[in-house]
Amino acid sequence: MQNKHIFSRALLFVSIITAFQTASAHRDLSAPRATATDPRYVLTDIELLRELGVEPLMTHEATGTVLARLNAKEREELADHAHDRLRCGGHEVLNISEKSGILGAKSVALNAFGELDRQLRRDEVFETKLANKVGIGLPSEPRIRDAEIEKAILEVSEANLKTTVDFLAAFPSRNHKNGDGQRAVLAFKTEIEKTLKDAILPYQIDLITHSNTPMNSIRLTIPGATNPGEIVVAGGHLDSINQSFFGAKKAPGADDNASGSANLLEVARILTKGKALARTVEIYWYAGEEGGLLGSAEIAANAKSAGKKVVGVLQLDMTLFPGDGEFKLGSMTDFTSLEMRELLKTINTEYIGATIIDDKCGYGCSDHASWYKNGYPTLMPFEATKKRMNSAIHTDKDVVSTTSSFRHSAMFSKIAIAFLSTLAK
Repeated sequence: MQNKHIFSRALLFVSIITAFQTASAHRDLSAPRATATDPRYVLTDIELLRELGVEPLMTHEATGTVLARLNAKEREELADHAHDRLRCGGHEVLNISEKSGILGAKSVALNAFGELDRQLRRDEVFETKLANKVGIGLPSEPRIRDAEIEKAILEVSEANLKTTVDFLAAFPSRNHKNGDGQRAVLAFKTEIEKTLKDAILPYQIDLITHSNTPMNSIRLTIPGATNPGEIVVAGGHLDSINQSFFGAKKAPGADDNASGSANLLEVARILTKGKALARTVEIYWYAGEEGGLLGSAEIAANAKSAGKKVVGVLQLDMTLFPGDGEFKLGSMTDFTSLEMRELLKTINTEYIGATIIDDKCGYGCSDHASWYKNGYPTLMPFEATKKRMNSAIHTDKDVVSTTSSFRHSAMFSKIAIAFLSTLAK
């Protein structure tokens, strides 16, 4: 009888633990939780802020973007809510000091909101021209298929993508907060150099330091032959995170975002072995996206401050899980530009043949928001619609599995090649 009671209690204990695990999914106890210190100003989505019970300092009504002052604990809770919704960090930490105070923060937010208004007005003008079939002089207009782009697309290797995803997912974690992320950066930089050993075109690889994270971003520059001051950008984040309650510190991040990182490396390999392009191409592997767009926010802001002419920005964040079916992708319509989405449609018609489904992901769901907020045209094709995306992200289960499709992922390298080549010619 005593053994029976012990067995029953053991079963009860296991049941309680299992229920607690399920109810507490997307919470990480493997690292100490933050305390109510280190207040910072952030831009985020109004819905996420409401879940914290915090009042916004400013609101951009048209997009639902808000300015808030959150301490470290609140920012961590905000990220938890964002991850529960299968978003990434869900916010952007503004790179301003506490000495600037609320007036400084509001000034930065006003500038950002002004850019959001200008982006929306540009979309309205573009939409009117499309409706009236006015010549708009943009790459989204009908044209003859480009033989060089077709040839480059055929060189995309699924095997290469898998090799890179396996390489990055083998790191126990690529968390930007500690040495894990930086170790992955340095190792991946070496892999980039190995991959480009047979390059024909000149290129340069740089490590970019940041004020908000010890992790570096990586930038690969392929100089333009005739218009080097005009730049086309493609990027994806290199860091990973584990938000599961009982999960260990392992954060393989195979889909989020070793997949997008692999796509970009394959694009770099192919472009550097092709013909020179007129405009400069910059490819970024960003640091600290999961912590609030930390790397891309600084990079985009610096580009604006320097007056750089960036003609288009592509973001690849998660490409490995065909939740809506292979060769069906989500095209994020919020914080992206109508002209770039139209370009995607043209690229798809000419070279890809996928099904494009319009969707939204909210402010700060990935690094394209950093560029959009600074006035640059952006595009974010995604592995699926948000409702059918990979639910294993931000856990130790984000690994290559039977649900992964490198055929599906290869499509995004092809889109990137066509995007960069079209805009850079």
